[in-house]
Amino acid sequence: MPPTPNVRPSEPPTPPACRVPRVSHAAAARILAARDPVMAHLVAQVGAPRLRRPLDSHFAALVRAITFQQLAGSAAAAIHARLVTALGNDVTPDALMSLSDEALRAAGLSGNKAASLRDLASKVLDGTVVLSPRKLAREGDDEVVTRLSSVRGVGRWTAEMFLLFQLRRLDVWPTGDFGVRRGYGLAWDVPMPSARDLEPLGDVFRPYRSVVAWYCWRATELYGRAAKSAVTT
Repeated sequence: MPPTPNVRPSEPPTPPACRVPRVSHAAAARILAARDPVMAHLVAQVGAPRLRRPLDSHFAALVRAITFQQLAGSAAAAIHARLVTALGNDVTPDALMSLSDEALRAAGLSGNKAASLRDLASKVLDGTVVLSPRKLAREGDDEVVTRLSSVRGVGRWTAEMFLLFQLRRLDVWPTGDFGVRRGYGLAWDVPMPSARDLEPLGDVFRPYRSVVAWYCWRATELYGRAAKSAVTT
């Protein structure tokens, strides 16, 4: 009889890595309400966060943000609409680079804003600014801010708003935003903190500081009689 082969017992297959489901903004609000009485009051008063779904591509959203900088809403909207028309509704880096300076001026863009838009398009094309959803998913918040801040005319605040509203990142803490600072002071009944002072105050709310920022904006409307804004409607 031939010898029995030395067969090693089979091992159970290694289970695939479990993917942690992404927490929704509403779920994050409930978690924060359980941690903090002020957040609990805000959530009970205004309900779950309501963030408008992104309507633009990532590039188009940044073009819109640059166009709207330091302009009244109606004027910015008119200039942006003319720019989109000049691009043939094709708001892409290639289309923007092919648009003449005259066409940009005719749309109502200043020389500085036209230069900022060209710099954005150039940096997206050469890979300095990454806007591919797959590649962005592998980048941390700080790296996204660093890349975007390399674009002429794009500062930290613009990069943080992109993270918060376009990418829906949950742990953005825009301490330089006046509304967030004022809302924090009103909601927590403390003097309005400086950007430097607000930074550590957000630590207890990690990893959901974006949600706290949204409620700070709401607090300026509830307690500071501020008009409703695009970030809370």
